[in-house]
Amino acid sequence: MDTDNDQEGETQGVKICGPPLEVNTAADTLATSLSLLGNHMFPDVVARKAAREDERAQDVPEEPPQDTEGSLSLQATEPESQEHQDDVADGTQSDSGEFVVTVLAKAKLEEQGLGVKGHSSPLLEVGIQESPPAAHGGSHRDEDVTAESWRRHRKHIFVLSEAGKPIYSRYGSEEALSSTMGVMMALVSFVQSGDNNIRSVYSEEHTVVFLQKGPLVLVCVSSSRQSEQQLRSELLYVYYQIISMLTQASISRIFEHKKNYDLRRLLAGSEKILDGLLDLMDSDPSFLLTAVHCLPLASSLRDSLSQILQKAITPNLVFSILIAKNQLLTVVQERAVIEDARLEPADIHLLLNLIGASSAFQAGEIWTPICLPLFNPDCYFYTYISYLDPPECTVCLLLLSTDKEAFYAVAECKRRIEEAMAAQGSLGLIAKAQTYSVSQVGVADLRHFMYKPFDVPDNHRQLTQFTSPEMEAPYHTEEEKMRLLDLYRYMHGRIHSNSRPLKLIYHVAERETLLAWVTSKFELYTCFSPLVTKACAITVITKLLRWIKKEEERLFIRYPPKYSTTPNPAKSSRGAKAEQTDSSDNGFLSLL
Repeated sequence: MDTDNDQEGETQGVKICGPPLEVNTAADTLATSLSLLGNHMFPDVVARKAAREDERAQDVPEEPPQDTEGSLSLQATEPESQEHQDDVADGTQSDSGEFVVTVLAKAKLEEQGLGVKGHSSPLLEVGIQESPPAAHGGSHRDEDVTAESWRRHRKHIFVLSEAGKPIYSRYGSEEALSSTMGVMMALVSFVQSGDNNIRSVYSEEHTVVFLQKGPLVLVCVSSSRQSEQQLRSELLYVYYQIISMLTQASISRIFEHKKNYDLRRLLAGSEKILDGLLDLMDSDPSFLLTAVHCLPLASSLRDSLSQILQKAITPNLVFSILIAKNQLLTVVQERAVIEDARLEPADIHLLLNLIGASSAFQAGEIWTPICLPLFNPDCYFYTYISYLDPPECTVCLLLLSTDKEAFYAVAECKRRIEEAMAAQGSLGLIAKAQTYSVSQVGVADLRHFMYKPFDVPDNHRQLTQFTSPEMEAPYHTEEEKMRLLDLYRYMHGRIHSNSRPLKLIYHVAERETLLAWVTSKFELYTCFSPLVTKACAITVITKLLRWIKKEEERLFIRYPPKYSTTPNPAKSSRGAKAEQTDSSDNGFLSLL
């Protein structure tokens, strides 16, 4: 294998070439692994490639083999399309559908964490019935992985251990896919043996993205228009969701002790959580923008709810979060904790997905350890979860404490919150709150938009938010909603391209016109009717920004409230962010 080392660490393409004069066992291993993976995941592409090679073999005289040391050569190839040019620096795909592997210099794993390390799964002992399977697909565990319908799925997600043990698959059973995951691990191991990390594999119609986090390897096989960066972000969310149930410290310790451990033992019952997360990422732009969607609410009502949460506190209570209709109403944080670390949007997304994964949380009061991976990946918070409006169950209260013995104290906080909200009639007002229509903006030709502000008060930096109206005609069907989100993803990928980031994009699609704009104050994606010109779109955006400015107190949490508690003597705000939990304390996964 001939290599040209790039001193600046830029992406290089590894291209599978013809057979060499001499046999190279390592190169043969990589070529065979790629071939096996390609034959299983997208056999149509491989078959077409083989047919073209047969035709060329009949028409073109065979050339003598070249004097090379192996069947791999590092080459820089010219990208075919602008989309790939945005996301891949030097390596792209060729007309013959040959695989191109993007390889980056191997980076050291960063395993940082504060507080006391936790143990195993946080949710394993309380037994409550699980929610029924999703109406749109139900369980995909029984799918035949050899069937054409399995291969035609838009996106596959696989999670496996460094030993090649299957942990999770979005479609099909892990047992049936064990050989495929073994091939994936062979690819990862081969590239690592050359002191590199495999990042992605491209074919004519698919993108395969690899992500290794500690002892876990996550793989995405996608036929969507999403960029490599977006697919890797989704893999990160899957990893974070697993961490939220087990903690990073627990996983690392388990695999240090036994490298071929079957992690499915601890994640039994969690499949619906990961399935739900992937479904959400396909349909909710919050994950694309890495921001939280707040329910539009009169600022006076939001302020009164915040004040209620501020007054209902107890020692070691860290976060008080109020959610309605799967959107954020308000979040109140312990003052000292804000100084130490930020509550990230991804942690809120994981909490929302966790709550929505099962109707078990509607049954009463739940007290369970949960890890917030971006806040502290190695420890648990003890989380009190309760709906305030049964049987509708649209308003949910989450109280996060660092004290595992604080259930009764936290439950008392919930009782005080209920009493105050009842006295003010808050639940009735929340029930009347609705998302808004794009017609309320009062601008012609505007069909939809997503707005993410940056010019917010400094104390708001810990929680990025965005606003977006409901999708209406012509985007009222699931197919049309997905099509519009795919267009947004394409624009987002161009704006945030690693190789050539852009500030402004005007894009004319088949059925609509889109404009994406990023400044130091906001990030905006807009959709217009198809005949809108660029000048007209800029005029419409100017009016839209004025409307958002006027409504910002209703659309966003501008000044997140804070409170101070008196920690127990042995627990400081920093030292007790989260607490060690042994396996006997775990009781969450059986809720599902």
